[in-house]
Amino acid sequence: MDLKDKFESYGFNYAAIDIGSNAVRLLIKHVEEDRNGKATFSKVLLLRVPLRLGFDVFAMGKLSERKEKDMIRLMDAFQNLMKIYDVEDYRACATSAMRDAKNGKAIIKRIKKKTGINIEIIDGQEEAKMVYNNHIECMEDRNGNYMYVDVGGGSTEINLLSQGELVCSRSYNIGTVRILNKAVKSSEWERLKTDMADIAKSYPGTNIIGSGGNINKIYRLVEKKDKKEQKMPVEALHELHDSLKVLSVEERMEKYQLKPDRADVIVPAGEIFTTIADIIHANYVYVPVIGLSDGIIDGLYAHHLEEEKAALGGKV
Repeated sequence: MDLKDKFESYGFNYAAIDIGSNAVRLLIKHVEEDRNGKATFSKVLLLRVPLRLGFDVFAMGKLSERKEKDMIRLMDAFQNLMKIYDVEDYRACATSAMRDAKNGKAIIKRIKKKTGINIEIIDGQEEAKMVYNNHIECMEDRNGNYMYVDVGGGSTEINLLSQGELVCSRSYNIGTVRILNKAVKSSEWERLKTDMADIAKSYPGTNIIGSGGNINKIYRLVEKKDKKEQKMPVEALHELHDSLKVLSVEERMEKYQLKPDRADVIVPAGEIFTTIADIIHANYVYVPVIGLSDGIIDGLYAHHLEEEKAALGGKV
């Protein structure tokens, strides 16, 4: 980059807060545009805190006072970090656990009052579509049929892509923490299985694009994988899942060097992925490093472009 290019380029920092059922994440990305308007996204900061909200919600139907205090402390810390990193805009989204918590809305009001952080509770359909948003960075060169599967603590979001186009988005109340709490209804499993069978008939040759902390960890642990294309055979996923599920949480931690908050949820995550893969007859699972946080930031940047276009009278 010459000096002219250096001074003609500019950028902003955007932040995403993803309040999930197992962990809460803060992602800050720098978005820089060159003189032709092409955007480059680079990660500035990623923090993951295993608050495990779902263990309260799926057992008691609400968040405990302890979890609320932890949430307030964490949002206050995130607010300060966003100031330090000079964040232009942010969005904080809460998913399955906060959707199900009886006191979720009241807690969000108190968090807003005490920290200034405005949290939105998004429904499963919006979550699925926002996860798909990160195709800006990861999906645009992929043709064929792909099922984008994002497994969280409280829910699983799927997006079906055919020739780069979004065909449908679905959300299921089947998540890793929910499974551990035995809080998944059999009717929800049946709904997922029926939908997957219908998709398999209409869109043969569909492979999976996996998202979430568990599938990323599984990908790192399997031996058979294609690092260049960031994919692993479904057979390798099955082999690791079969090895993990017969071990206790402590044995998984010792054998695979897993943290406690990963060692318990990795098996139900494997169950969800293998169930979907088998029904749709997938051969591979692609594992790019993407998720809801990336989708939130892509949405913020797209909104920024729309505002810029409007300010220029529709010319960009």
